[in-house]
Amino acid sequence: LFDIDHLLSEEERALRDVVRDYVETRIKPQVADWFEAGEIPARELALELGERGVLGMHLEGYGCQGTSAVAYGLACLELEAGDSGIRSLVSVQGSLAMYAIHAFGSEAQKQRWLPGMAAGEKIGCFGLTEPDFGSDPSGMRTSAKRDGDDWVLNGTKMWITNGSVADVAVVWAQTDDGIRGFVVPTETPGFSAPPIKSKLSLRASVTSELVLENVRLPADSVFPEVRGLKGPLSALSEARFGIVWGVVGAARDCVETAIAYARDREQ
Repeated sequence: LFDIDHLLSEEERALRDVVRDYVETRIKPQVADWFEAGEIPARELALELGERGVLGMHLEGYGCQGTSAVAYGLACLELEAGDSGIRSLVSVQGSLAMYAIHAFGSEAQKQRWLPGMAAGEKIGCFGLTEPDFGSDPSGMRTSAKRDGDDWVLNGTKMWITNGSVADVAVVWAQTDDGIRGFVVPTETPGFSAPPIKSKLSLRASVTSELVLENVRLPADSVFPEVRGLKGPLSALSEARFGIVWGVVGAARDCVETAIAYARDREQ
């Protein structure tokens, strides 16, 4: 629409075309049925997106592609031209869960989770928003208390993309030392993620509540250094970059759909 291909590198154009072809052949033919069902085959799609190098693509090492920010933006643009929920899956995986572990995690946490997440074999979610504290995360009530060498987490998170299909949750909680982030394997006793149904927006996307009831974690589950809102807010800033490209993709698809209809319509 804007003739900007000459501003892109050959590698960026090639990657964009791979994602565009995937959306045209895999997402668009199925997305109406997924919308009606209110769910997507998240695990299948994660593996397919991992094969194409899209998950955490702008991160370095640990199986990630290390692409430019523009390449990541172009991928988000093409994904959201298919469905906002698909782009949301990729954003939460790469720019929230993977980014937080990559930026703030210990080397052991990175080695354990990032390669599988980049491949789409492991799915991550990001537990920040709470029922009464969406735009004001500093008021969160989820708590983490020390019990010997362990941490015990209690609380509820809401509107969590990927929650009920995730293998790992990055959960932010209040501690005696300020807000801290925890890497929580979702099979941990006391962790549950009931799905949220009957949505309209992002209808096909997996969206869940996270419930933590005396979730006991070993000492090495916490991000070692970062404290306060710097951690979660920097991850949100990382994700917003992909979101702002994504909405351009959604707008482009609306324009192209309207033009195609106007050309075909007879009256």
